[in-house]
Amino acid sequence: MISAYTGTQVRQAEEPLLAAGLGDVLMQRAAYGLANAVIMERRSRGLGIYGASVCVLAGKGNNGGDGLYAASFLAARGMRTTAVLTGDTAHPQALAAFERAGGRVHRLAGVAPAELATEAARADVVIDAVLGTGAKGGLRGSAASLVAAVTGLLAAGRGQALVVACDLPSGLGADTGEVFQPVLPADLTVTFGGAKSGLLADPGADHAGRVLVVPIGIEEYLPQPSLRRLDEADLARLLPHPARRAHKYSRGVLGVVAGSVDYPGAAVLACRGALAAGVGMVRYLGPPEVADLVRQACPEVVCSTGGVADNRVQAWLVGSGMGPEHHDQLQRARDAVDSGLPVVADAGALPALPEFLGPHVVLTPHAGELASLLQRLGGSEDRDVVEGGTLAAVRRASELTGATVLLKGATTLVAAPSGDIFSQADGTPWLATAGSGDVLAGVIGALLAQAGSDVGRFRKAGVEPDVRWAAIAALGAALHGKAGRSASDASAGGPVTAGGIADSLPQTWGKVSTLSNPGARKRNSHTQPLR
Repeated sequence: MISAYTGTQVRQAEEPLLAAGLGDVLMQRAAYGLANAVIMERRSRGLGIYGASVCVLAGKGNNGGDGLYAASFLAARGMRTTAVLTGDTAHPQALAAFERAGGRVHRLAGVAPAELATEAARADVVIDAVLGTGAKGGLRGSAASLVAAVTGLLAAGRGQALVVACDLPSGLGADTGEVFQPVLPADLTVTFGGAKSGLLADPGADHAGRVLVVPIGIEEYLPQPSLRRLDEADLARLLPHPARRAHKYSRGVLGVVAGSVDYPGAAVLACRGALAAGVGMVRYLGPPEVADLVRQACPEVVCSTGGVADNRVQAWLVGSGMGPEHHDQLQRARDAVDSGLPVVADAGALPALPEFLGPHVVLTPHAGELASLLQRLGGSEDRDVVEGGTLAAVRRASELTGATVLLKGATTLVAAPSGDIFSQADGTPWLATAGSGDVLAGVIGALLAQAGSDVGRFRKAGVEPDVRWAAIAALGAALHGKAGRSASDASAGGPVTAGGIADSLPQTWGKVSTLSNPGARKRNSHTQPLR
């Protein structure tokens, strides 16, 4: 499991070592890791080291010191090094080491930023080491002008520099992922001790590029992470698998209240997502016209009559393809929440539910729907505010509702009322297609029905019982994202449809299980066919 921390948590973890006089040791470790990351990244791109140029944008604090020390290491490997000092001072020992290694120094004070920006953009590597985790807000003054100019030149194709951020891109909030422009988008962010939460949440993730964590010796002092991300080993561990004597009821039954005469396809796609995600049975409740379409598309689905209380299931999916005018469906959605069973509530159900729920209810809004939810609860956030601070918004929504909240996006965030956050970014931009969210709701509903009662499985993975609902939602988001990527890969990276995502789910599930747990296929194939 990938763990991420706030800047405050990382600085507190450094304190015992700083108190022991090991501050310079920490800086040397960080700088050495940064320099090695630059070398490895260039080599991975088939590019050489000797004779290549590197320009460090160095602030006056420890972040600038890390960058200057790293450049001195790179100079020893034959790279031509230049530093642009953005403040009136610089870390003295690091600057001295840089100059001893033959580095050229430019001071921004008194020089037009555009002149130095041109030199930086022409370098083979730019290291952004202006602001670190302790900075508040963004760049100011001539430093802001310099970074804006470098960003503009690279965006215009007037330079092909590999941009490497030192710990995090300057102007990116380490704790929140908020972005204070100008920010120089990084190809690679080399972060120290532990990933910073803001690197794994939008919009910060838009600017971070690939994130590489370099251990520097503070790891044993880090507290519980502020944010976690499930990796493939976690997915293989947490995905439910049927026992040898399983039957359709023991594998989980999901009730689906979705779709309407206006939007019947949502019901079909939700059911397809659930069926492809391994649930034993799907029961559909909805208008007869929609039920007929569901039967035609998914003959495995049992289309039931009556109300929520008349149908025995382990979890409910409600809301996809419904609007405020669909009164009967919305009443079923409210009844499903009142049942006390796990529920995934999507789209049209969100405005119709009680204000306070519980962690076993998983809300799945996109940014616009989350803004509407927060406004209904007394907030003033609009869509732009939510998209500019997704981590704060999803955490706030979970606190106010008491529910588990999954905010869909390029980076999907899942917040539990306890404050635990999961972040998943497994998909492809092609997932932004009509019906994709309906399939996701089906996947999460299927997992709730199968794994919601399995407290032990999640406890072994370090997930507390009340947080397992968020872990299940994150598991669903990861599986959905990987299925979308697989569907796109099957068409040489081309577009996908929601139906294509559902079609890719079983194979994606199998790959995750076997690639991360190679013995699974062998153990599950212990019987021989009768002859």
